[in-house]
Amino acid sequence: MKRKGSVSHHESVERMYSSVSKLGITNIADRFRAQERGRCFYCMQGLSCQLCSMGPCRIGNGKEYGACGIDAAGMVVRNFVHLNMLGTEAYTYHAIEAAKTLRATAEGKTPFEIKEPEKLRWFAEQLGLDGETVEELAVKIADFIVSDLSSHETSRLVLAFTPEKRKEVWEKLNLIPCGVFHELLTMGTSSMTNVDTNYVSLALKSMRSGIATCLASQIAVEMIHDILFGTPSPHKGYADFGVVDPDFVNIAVNGHEPFVAMALLKLAGRDEIQERARRAGAKGLRIVGFIETGQEVLQRTESHVFAGIVGNWIVQEYVLAMGGIDVFAADMNCTVPSLTEYQRFGVKIVPVSKLVRLRGIDEGLDYSPEKVEEIAMKLIDMAIENFTERRKRINPVRIDSRKEITVGFSPEAIMKAFGNNMENLLTALKEGRLKGIAALVSCSTLKNGSHDSCTVEMAKELIKRDILVISMGCGNAALQQAGITSMSSLDFAGKNLRNLCIELNIPPVLSFGTCTDTGRAAYMLKLISDYMGQDIPDLPVVVTAPEYMEQKATIDAVFAVAYGLTVHVSPTPPITGSDEAVRLFTEDVEKLTGGKIIVEEDMKKAAEMLDRVISEKRKRLGFMADTQKPQLYA
Repeated sequence: MKRKGSVSHHESVERMYSSVSKLGITNIADRFRAQERGRCFYCMQGLSCQLCSMGPCRIGNGKEYGACGIDAAGMVVRNFVHLNMLGTEAYTYHAIEAAKTLRATAEGKTPFEIKEPEKLRWFAEQLGLDGETVEELAVKIADFIVSDLSSHETSRLVLAFTPEKRKEVWEKLNLIPCGVFHELLTMGTSSMTNVDTNYVSLALKSMRSGIATCLASQIAVEMIHDILFGTPSPHKGYADFGVVDPDFVNIAVNGHEPFVAMALLKLAGRDEIQERARRAGAKGLRIVGFIETGQEVLQRTESHVFAGIVGNWIVQEYVLAMGGIDVFAADMNCTVPSLTEYQRFGVKIVPVSKLVRLRGIDEGLDYSPEKVEEIAMKLIDMAIENFTERRKRINPVRIDSRKEITVGFSPEAIMKAFGNNMENLLTALKEGRLKGIAALVSCSTLKNGSHDSCTVEMAKELIKRDILVISMGCGNAALQQAGITSMSSLDFAGKNLRNLCIELNIPPVLSFGTCTDTGRAAYMLKLISDYMGQDIPDLPVVVTAPEYMEQKATIDAVFAVAYGLTVHVSPTPPITGSDEAVRLFTEDVEKLTGGKIIVEEDMKKAAEMLDRVISEKRKRLGFMADTQKPQLYA
């Protein structure tokens, strides 16, 4: 944990924060501190409602109901469910864009190709589709996804990727969802004024939506990314601010959709593009990754024109203030509103999604599959032209910090590390060489400490206890920027896990991908569950979100609870205004789905709690006790 009062776990962020703060420029750390002085007590507990004209209503002593009659439990859960819709919508928007891109590629309308035809055929088989050619199958898959997400019938995507044991539980609870659009309509309408005010009913509807989100929208997104751009496999990458070399023309890719980024990478690899950059006085042209778009590229790409990933969403202002970025291409999700202020550092902010607009930026090069190559070329033209101006008037900050990391651990890559034999993974678990697995699926926030400090501490605490960490989302970027997703983190691992990782040649923290990869992680658990013949709650697996921030994270957490997993979250969610609501998510739901929420803001205590959960599951499975000496397997 960083010293009290620090802004970030990372020295690079600390340095650039000091610089922009001294200049008096708006930045996330100073804005957060200013807001902390005026937080609303009612809002922090979820006890404020602004849905109708009789509000805002706030529930407290002497006013136990809103004007409409809703009680505290109904209000806090309804607020929570209402916001969760935004996460589902964002993931589903991405899924539709991915399906459109796959179809357009099959029709020859994009610069992309079907990079993994075998995976396409496998995916088609899971969906019950057949076709004579790869292109025909790709079109059928794309149409199937759009149809399934829009369906008012049971989602066939969900059925295809749900573990057999889970289906039985969800059928009893009426949790097997229809298409995600139908679930959004149901959840949105239910959480209007005077519709569904039963907090248990609302929570169950949110679970249905969470299941549709992760096992339909997210699975569709990542399968299509793999088909078009390749399934991630282990390779070296680089992270932290040192990936930005101001002597290059630098195009930053930011957001969650990798389509424009991948087109940029394809064009930037051409000799004539690099020569154009050199003629402008640069060493060449590079693509620099920010947050999840950068993560999608990083996991799949080992290219001299991809510099690496700078970090997660909180670092945007500080990296731009270095004065080394020429164009910031902003696709959907996580472009902070203040970035127009940072154009003073020589960068041009360009939205590449119709979803993204900022004050003073009313237009963009909005993505469509058919225009992606044209968009990428325009961005390159802008960047090369901008480089000559930037070099004239900006004195860039050079930061040497660049971490070499290992990335690309898809389910296929993890199974390959275990010899493509599920029995080897099971043996490692049985013998205690691998005590358990923790999926770290997190955002980043300043709410519970300095930037990324809780995430880094949690990962270290877990691997110290022989628990393998699979990292996703902005939390993954936090660990990459800290250099934790590398073999050097073996220094923090327990003896049993360290020995296993050395044998398998893998780090104890596996860089798995983005928040969208929650669906892929669920698929990995399906493989283990079906192989063992055990339901998900029986497996020695837990989830942690040590710095969750927004609605994509909360809908992922709701899904994980529905899936039957114990989920640690921090900071404390805004549901504490109702003891009934707290009890529902932390205790009562376990009787229904086998999953529950643990809220703990001390990472060492949280890791101890998750360790106990895993140990209890190991005991029930009859696995070797932690105190016994494990035997090596062949």
